[in-house]
Amino acid sequence: MVGMQWCKGILLVTGLTGLILADPERAFGQAGGDGAATEKSSQQMNIVMVGRMIEQLQSEVQDLTVQVKNLEEQQQSALAESAKLRKELEATRSQVVSLLAQAPEATSPTASQGNRPQPSIEDRIAKLEENQQLSSVEAAEQSQTKVESNSKYRLRLSGIALFNVYVNRGSVNNQDYPEIATAPSPLASSGTFGGSLRQSQIGLEAFGPTIAGARTSANVKFDFAGGFPNTPNGVSFGLMRLRTGTVRFDWASTSVIAGQDSLFIAPLSPTSIATLAIPAFAYSGNLWSWTPQFRVEHHFRLSERSSLLLQGGFLDSLTGDFPVSGYNRYPTAGENSGQPAYGTRLAWTHSVRGQNITVGAGGYYARQSFGYGRTVDGWAGTMDLTLPLGSHFEFTGQFYRGRATGGLGGGIGQSVLWTGSLLEPATDVYGLDSIGGWAQLKYKATSKLQFNGVFGQDNPFAGELREFGGTQSYYYASPLSKNQSAMLNFLYQPKSDIVLSLEYRHLKTYTLDSDTHRANIVTMSAGYIF
Repeated sequence: MVGMQWCKGILLVTGLTGLILADPERAFGQAGGDGAATEKSSQQMNIVMVGRMIEQLQSEVQDLTVQVKNLEEQQQSALAESAKLRKELEATRSQVVSLLAQAPEATSPTASQGNRPQPSIEDRIAKLEENQQLSSVEAAEQSQTKVESNSKYRLRLSGIALFNVYVNRGSVNNQDYPEIATAPSPLASSGTFGGSLRQSQIGLEAFGPTIAGARTSANVKFDFAGGFPNTPNGVSFGLMRLRTGTVRFDWASTSVIAGQDSLFIAPLSPTSIATLAIPAFAYSGNLWSWTPQFRVEHHFRLSERSSLLLQGGFLDSLTGDFPVSGYNRYPTAGENSGQPAYGTRLAWTHSVRGQNITVGAGGYYARQSFGYGRTVDGWAGTMDLTLPLGSHFEFTGQFYRGRATGGLGGGIGQSVLWTGSLLEPATDVYGLDSIGGWAQLKYKATSKLQFNGVFGQDNPFAGELREFGGTQSYYYASPLSKNQSAMLNFLYQPKSDIVLSLEYRHLKTYTLDSDTHRANIVTMSAGYIF
């Protein structure tokens, strides 16, 4: 308030000074000797003018006082708001510190269990650069021409361009993605070298309307591993092949899927990009098939961290038969039974420190008919496990026990046994029992680099092969009693769309009561994911 009094005084002095400077003669009298009446009249006019100016100045000072008071009130309000925000910040900081103190293993780089190493400055800079590039790409996408279709709904193109270079030592059934070691050919050398692009994949995914509360979508995937054209250097010109294709209806907890898809009773596969044409460790304990099917899936929420997944459906009963014709489709032994195959799986998932433990069990049944009333009941029981071991390691595995599972890759592709000729009504047909599985240990060195070690084995029952093997030339030249695979590889992704890999695989295949064949394969792979 003292400052306000000084302001009033300064304004009064300034006004009087201005009046004097504006008309000094009226303020102090004229220099000449005018009459007394004139001088008195002039003085009265000056007093009136000064009074008016004082009144005007007082009014302006009052306005300024009100404005200053408003500013003071706003300042006090801002200070109070700042103090309130400071208190809230301190409270939030205290809560964060308390939470960190309760879970030190999630944040402390020195925790003895489940600790994740802090990324280096170089890793952070690289991550920021990648995010910036990705943001630039996403921004540029807005001006790109999208994939067009007859549908008004969104269509997405995806896939991988994959180049594999391989070196094989030993004889195998397939050069670029071998599954079985075979007897050496008289004309073959001790090793081979080659390259292939035919494991590249192309996929299309469409996102449709919501129907009865379900989000609809469809997808189809192809590769170029469907054989070779009859042309010079045809081994480099792989033919396009249908892999999978489904139509989905997805509600909040339930999904209905129809189409050709992988086996839901055995959902896992070892990690490898050296064998994308078929899942890794096929015929070494990994059941697989791309089978037409219809299935239903439902998720049950048990708690905040636990859930159950129930799957069940019908499958085309494929038995691993080679097509009789290259044009017309003839029924397989499973389709000849007049009924589909049936499958189900139950999986329990529990979250621990942000990582999921999953344990699943599945069952499969398919009746097969070989004419003259001869039927075989094919079946399989499966188990799968995903077990994180801290933040860097993960164990996965899948196992099965079954009979007549050649159509699913079990029994090294051998499904049934018989005596005599199948054209004779007296010839009996038996399902071949087998057991197999695989286990993988993954080490995640960084978010971009991982190492994998896998061992797998498929073991048809040798006693059954020995009893009926003399006439079961339906699959191989000689019955196979065991097939083992061991693999070591690393996958490196310097960017999210680039993947590099080096893989070593050892195959060991046992022929019934005869020779054992071995092969060593080294594969270098480079892929671009789009």
